[in-house]
Amino acid sequence: MSTAGWIAIGALWAAVIGLTFVVFALARQIGVLHERLQPVGALTIARGLKVGAPAPQLDVTTLAGEMFHIGTPQPGGADMLVMFVSPTCPVCKSLLPALRSIRRREQPRVEVILASDGPPSEHREFVAAESLQEFPYVLSERLGLTFGAGRLPHAVLVDGAGIVRATGLVNSREHLDSLFEAHERGVASLQEFLERTGRRHVA
Repeated sequence: MSTAGWIAIGALWAAVIGLTFVVFALARQIGVLHERLQPVGALTIARGLKVGAPAPQLDVTTLAGEMFHIGTPQPGGADMLVMFVSPTCPVCKSLLPALRSIRRREQPRVEVILASDGPPSEHREFVAAESLQEFPYVLSERLGLTFGAGRLPHAVLVDGAGIVRATGLVNSREHLDSLFEAHERGVASLQEFLERTGRRHVA
């Protein structure tokens, strides 16, 4: 092989070795960044319900005609997750599998209720299209206004004693899980927990 050929092979090997070091360096930086990132919880609303305060008490009826008492102490001390959705909300639809998982995982400790407002026929079609028959589905404009659900999807976690434990806008499964984690940690939100522990979310 000519001298030029050996030089070309040497240059290729040098490039491969250099790229290997670059990949390892990037992997290390990604690991460091991952450790620095903190979980982001549901976005709390300034005008929403106050966490730690008694929830407003309302009697509501589901599309199936079942009566629900929201905000009152629940039999057996079960928590209640009230999820405000809409048939025209793409993000709401994307969260339905997560809500099914939470319902099946947490029952009977947690009752998941879907809530909205509007023409009943539109919501019955939504329930049928998305196979939501397993959920209590409530239509109540008053419930949405009282619970501060100005933007969707919005969730409120009320404990078995009727106390608001977490609330906020939820755009992902992680946001939904953060409501339960905040409840378990005894804080209003994960952001509050990070502030208490001196940690900050890195954007």
